[in-house]
Amino acid sequence: MNLPIAIRPPSNSRFPCHETLVNCYRGPLTPLSGLSKFTSMAELDFDQLLKDYKTAVDRWVDAIRAEEALANDDHSMVEMERWDDAGFKVDDAEQEARKSRDAYKDALREKNYGF
Repeated sequence: MNLPIAIRPPSNSRFPCHETLVNCYRGPLTPLSGLSKFTSMAELDFDQLLKDYKTAVDRWVDAIRAEEALANDDHSMVEMERWDDAGFKVDDAEQEARKSRDAYKDALREKNYGF
């Protein structure tokens, strides 16, 4: 090995030295202790989580289209109130889509990375 002395791993180490500007951390980049905590696919229903996410996104898109349809030439107070109400429904649908997405991503992280 032709590495400078400062970044050569010690001869008795299984792991290479991960050099930083401050110090040299000798160990795996991914902790090994978490390997036993992985969740099996049987414990989480990924298909259902993905389906819930896609359904929530479809509802969000429908709410956006409904709001867009209310943007018209009628400048009355009643139409403005309807348009505002549709905007609130878009916000609510977006929040539900984000929650569903986060639940799906969290389940995938749990499965793939153990956290």
